[in-house]
Amino acid sequence: MLGHPISHSLSPQMHQAALALMAEADPRYANWKYHRFDVPPEALGEALRLLALRGFRGVNLTVPHKVLAVGLVGGLDDGAREAGAVNTLLSDGTSWRGFNTDGYGLVASVREDLGVDLQGTGVVILGAGGAARGAAVACLRAGCSALWVVNRSRERLDALLAHIAPVAGRVPVSGLGAGEPAAGLPGETLLINATSAGLRPEDPPPADLLLFPGVGAVYDMIYNPPATPLLRQAAALGLPCANGLGMLAHQGAKALEIWTGAGAKAAAAVMRKAAAKALGYGPPAGSHLPT
Repeated sequence: MLGHPISHSLSPQMHQAALALMAEADPRYANWKYHRFDVPPEALGEALRLLALRGFRGVNLTVPHKVLAVGLVGGLDDGAREAGAVNTLLSDGTSWRGFNTDGYGLVASVREDLGVDLQGTGVVILGAGGAARGAAVACLRAGCSALWVVNRSRERLDALLAHIAPVAGRVPVSGLGAGEPAAGLPGETLLINATSAGLRPEDPPPADLLLFPGVGAVYDMIYNPPATPLLRQAAALGLPCANGLGMLAHQGAKALEIWTGAGAKAAAAVMRKAAAKALGYGPPAGSHLPT
């Protein structure tokens, strides 16, 4: 795992737990190790070159490298190309191929934790940064019926809308300014927070859910703290809600599948348990607010 900063990452605990389970059936995985390295953006290219030379099989990328790495790899899968961001790299021995498993993780977690199938569902996304871009592409690829993107900066909002337009096709996509009420949302719309608002105790919620009549469930991509102001408001309104721990586990399991060929489903459960243990909590799935 490469990032800057990186000390907060739970990926080593998650991947080592999954590899330990895999080693019970295939001993060669007992020798696989997952490391994390703090790499500033200006050193990313050299870091990837050295990792390839030293025989690393795969790499995960987190902030601030997901967009930067797009121009540093030999090829991209469809998800990475459409999102304009990569979080997983696979070595062929001489170069890196880039993938984006964040979208897979989001779709899998929303289905598992909220029982929501994105196909045919209206979606509201808060934010217009890299996480929002990946979430928007994932929802569109999953067949959402309509998409609304909410952001304070109109410039960034317009840039995101322009980026996802080729993926949207005939799906109606709209942009809203922060604090602007959303009229005409279909019933049971899913609202996804893809901003960083809620990471710190003093953060205000990224939006007031009362501005979004029609929202039937809320998903916050933040997993630490487990109960953000947005999730607390959702719970107070009686809305099913979940945090991003499931997304974290599912995207990690998909990355492990890319590197090893092993199925992602079994690994995700082990990874989620390991991450919850490292965080000191075990958030329940479904309509209950994580504790």
